[in-house]
Amino acid sequence: TKPTEQHQWLQQFVGEWTSVTECKVDPSQPPIECAGKMQSRMLGEFWVVNESKMSMMGTTMSAMQTIGYDQNKKKYVGTWVDSMTDHLWKYEGSVEGKTLTLEAEGPNWMKPGTMAKYRDIYEVKSADEIAVRSAIQMEDGSWSTFMTGTSKRIK
Repeated sequence: TKPTEQHQWLQQFVGEWTSVTECKVDPSQPPIECAGKMQSRMLGEFWVVNESKMSMMGTTMSAMQTIGYDQNKKKYVGTWVDSMTDHLWKYEGSVEGKTLTLEAEGPNWMKPGTMAKYRDIYEVKSADEIAVRSAIQMEDGSWSTFMTGTSKRIK
């Protein structure tokens, strides 16, 4: 298999990043601010591996994300695991212009014991800035954004 332009698109993530995010998990409470760092590297020419550490509410969360492109599915695919949950998130998505949208199914934090669809959106603003947002699909089919942030390249 030879890498494609879709695989090359992922190289924009390579580097070291700082991030600042706001999470709004409870509409009756103010947003939670989080700060973190991410190191991103290519695994061969097909996968980007993002390793993150984030501080929130006095706790440090570590996470690892993989993103690649499956030529047979004609979709971006990936995984996410972190130190705060036991769920293996499996992504599928697409790129439109400078925006990567990944969708996954996981535990519904708004309704424990059920699953929900999630959407993570990465918008490349420049070579050194990526805007990030996450949303959950509500019962009526609409999407509710619960996290917004910005990652800035430091190296």
